[in-house]
Amino acid sequence: MWFHAINYKWKQRICVLTRRLFELIAGYGLGGSSVALFGRVGGGIYTKAADVGADLVGKVIKDLKEDDITNPGTIADNVGDNVGDIAGMGSDLFGSLAESTCAALVVSATSYQLITTHNALFFPICITASGTIASWFSVLLIHIKTVTMKNVQAILKF
Repeated sequence: MWFHAINYKWKQRICVLTRRLFELIAGYGLGGSSVALFGRVGGGIYTKAADVGADLVGKVIKDLKEDDITNPGTIADNVGDNVGDIAGMGSDLFGSLAESTCAALVVSATSYQLITTHNALFFPICITASGTIASWFSVLLIHIKTVTMKNVQAILKF
């Protein structure tokens, strides 16, 4: 009789922990999507501000064309476009990473074979962590050599 009581308490604790795990996974996915959304919006605002500034100076005051080389605001416009694109792409990558990790965790947590296997829920997290470590390693590889106009092609092919 005491064995059933201990087994029941253990199963009850596992259910509570599993529910908490799903809440944390949902929070991580929603947070990742929210950060991606605000990163995309922030990059778009930066892009639009630089574009409007360049257009106001060039078209209204000096009567220049859209991307005229004599307009110094064109440089700010191009920088704004690059910053907006990078912010948008980076936030999209982070959102995709968070959502795919959450999906893998939910799928692995609902499979009976994976729940009964010890530490099987850590597999999607290990895959994500290995991708993060590979990203750090690739950034370190970039800084090994100094890039010049003469060796840029060889370094990119490395």
